[in-house]
Amino acid sequence: MSEAAAKPRTPDEIGVPDHIQYMHPVLKKNMGKWDWHERPRVGVLHHVSKTGDEIWTVRAGTQRQMDVYTIRKLCDIGDEYAEGHVRFTTRSNIEYMVSEESKVEPLIKALEEAGFPVGGTGASISMISHTQGWLHCDIPGTDASGVVKSMMDMLHHEFTHEEMPNRLRITTSCCQINCGGQGDIAINVQYTKPPKINHDLVANVCERPAVVARCPVAAIRPAMVDGKPTLEVDEKKCVCCGACYPPCPPMQINGEESTKIAIWVGGKHSNARSKPTFHKLAVANLPNNPPHWPEVAEVVKKIVYAYKDNAKHWERMGEWIDRIGWTKFFELTGLAFTKHHLDTWTGARKTMNMSAHIHF
Repeated sequence: MSEAAAKPRTPDEIGVPDHIQYMHPVLKKNMGKWDWHERPRVGVLHHVSKTGDEIWTVRAGTQRQMDVYTIRKLCDIGDEYAEGHVRFTTRSNIEYMVSEESKVEPLIKALEEAGFPVGGTGASISMISHTQGWLHCDIPGTDASGVVKSMMDMLHHEFTHEEMPNRLRITTSCCQINCGGQGDIAINVQYTKPPKINHDLVANVCERPAVVARCPVAAIRPAMVDGKPTLEVDEKKCVCCGACYPPCPPMQINGEESTKIAIWVGGKHSNARSKPTFHKLAVANLPNNPPHWPEVAEVVKKIVYAYKDNAKHWERMGEWIDRIGWTKFFELTGLAFTKHHLDTWTGARKTMNMSAHIHF
């Protein structure tokens, strides 16, 4: 083997560093050789290889958007109580790998004393996956990370205990067009009115053809206002998705009265027996109410505990709702999806005509 071939792949502009070089030695040695695994307790995974090698993984929750101090604290815990190897899950949980069972309990104690709860495995609520929020993103309608803080404060017990009927996954999204995910419960921004256009700025800030092309329903077209080139919106076509705002900030769609929050249930991860889709809009037009979003927290609490108290063992949320029906779901949760919600959510009302799988 040549010297060049022996070197690990280096980062470039279109890829990532070779992750194998950072992998725990036991994981690297036993790739493709694992025989069985178990969960000795909440937040701990135990894997055994066909070679007889064993490894324990301890999972802890983090706040995802971390300062240097927090990252150093997590790394110090890994160096002192684990074996210097960590990884992050897609839901921003941190996982430590150790090859000796005797290291598990001291590691758990160190994490919990430092404020990082251990859990998120099995039939629990794992850390809520979320988008960037006001800290990192330039287009959000809400602060998804703030919503997550409110949710996880309320659901802390469900993270550290495996007491749900099955695993339950929750996602949040700052807007309707960029990052996000599908879970059993999705907390999404909804824009209730078309964008307000500052015609004085459009020509100086926006590439009008790009904005026109970005609209998914062809509701935007070039226009002239007071002799200035600008854009206009056909409000009969507009679905209030917000896609025009990122390339053209003068097309402001955020507003205290027009930016609300909607909650969808029965999603992609909820049911292995049907096609991936979000089944139902449970509640619309919730206030975008920082810093604690109490109205959103209350609705999510009702849904989570109705599921916990009424679903069968190992029944996913989507399967539970399919079994009991939507009328019973709304009865158990105490929610009421009314015509008022539809009338105040322009996007939902118009999107109904575009998405055959959404049934109200």
